[in-house]
Amino acid sequence: MQIAEQIVLVTGGARGLGRRIVEAFAAEGARVVINYRSSSTAAQELVSRFGPQRAVALPADVTDPGQVSAMLERTREHFGAPVTTVVNNALADFSFNGDARSGAAEIGWDEFTSQFSGSVRGALNTMQACLPGMQEQGFGRIVNIGTNLFQNPVVPYHDYTAAKAALLSLTRTLAKDLGQHNVTVNMVSGGLLRTTDASAATPEEVFDLIASSTPLGRVTTPEEFADTVLFFASPWARSVTGQNLVVDGGLVMG
Repeated sequence: MQIAEQIVLVTGGARGLGRRIVEAFAAEGARVVINYRSSSTAAQELVSRFGPQRAVALPADVTDPGQVSAMLERTREHFGAPVTTVVNNALADFSFNGDARSGAAEIGWDEFTSQFSGSVRGALNTMQACLPGMQEQGFGRIVNIGTNLFQNPVVPYHDYTAAKAALLSLTRTLAKDLGQHNVTVNMVSGGLLRTTDASAATPEEVFDLIASSTPLGRVTTPEEFADTVLFFASPWARSVTGQNLVVDGGLVMG
């Protein structure tokens, strides 16, 4: 299925990286569902840009399966067809500032629970809600957002990295389970992006250090990252599933 034929749900799609992913899909002609939890104004601004035939903004806390199911029902009512493609981008409240994060000696399990709920439970809820529609159409694309901190844990984001690692495992087990339905499941893992709402608190010297450490000599932008998400949804990736592609300018290789 071409991107222009797809109905794409982007969780946390009203701002930051999610917004750039929404814009990338819309630019390719897809119809987009802009999920948000509290960013109503930003979500509606995107709908105004693309028009109601191409975009709809729907609130839902992805950690609540009931809210996710209701969002999918409203999507089908609005577009007359089910979601074909899901980008699990929603992130529990988090600031990418290593100096402000809890270290190993003081981090509490509640911090892990928050991240696991947002990353893993949220992705599980959207997948389960979207799967009947994907099976109905004989086509589905699930793209999960990960991190290069798996391979390069230079900052003590213990809770965030552990949750994303669990999401990578879920990505691969889902890929094995859902391939029979022509549903692919992949992950795109970035490093620090310049700039999103979450990375706005990152000191400038950190960006400069990362840029100097990459072969490309610069920090990846949200727009560049979004391009790779498009790849996994496109026909060019029709035989790719269960993969984790790192998009960070070559900072982490392998």
